[in-house]
Amino acid sequence: MVRESPLAFGELARAIAPAGFELRGSDEIVARHGGGTHPVGAWRDQLIGEPGSDWQVAQLVRLAAALGARLVGEDGEVYALRDGVVEVLADGTAMVLGKLDEMIEAGPAAWTP
Repeated sequence: MVRESPLAFGELARAIAPAGFELRGSDEIVARHGGGTHPVGAWRDQLIGEPGSDWQVAQLVRLAAALGARLVGEDGEVYALRDGVVEVLADGTAMVLGKLDEMIEAGPAAWTP
């Protein structure tokens, strides 16, 4: 996650709660699904996430938006939400990953090889 101005840990909790995220422990950010909470990412002076499902990608996009930030992948690609659709922008090309609501509804089941 890339944000223009740093965000203090105390500000983090206030910023994520209205979007439905919670802090668990000292640094884990979770979201609810199916009666439980599931990890979305971790806060280590910035948001760190290693998504293992479309649900986690969608949640990271939502979380970045709630924090006023951009979600940037390890190879420099940018994940964005436009008109309810999650896109990844890389090398000047936008690729649709899916509709946000469908990705969230699918739940946190891990990708399979």
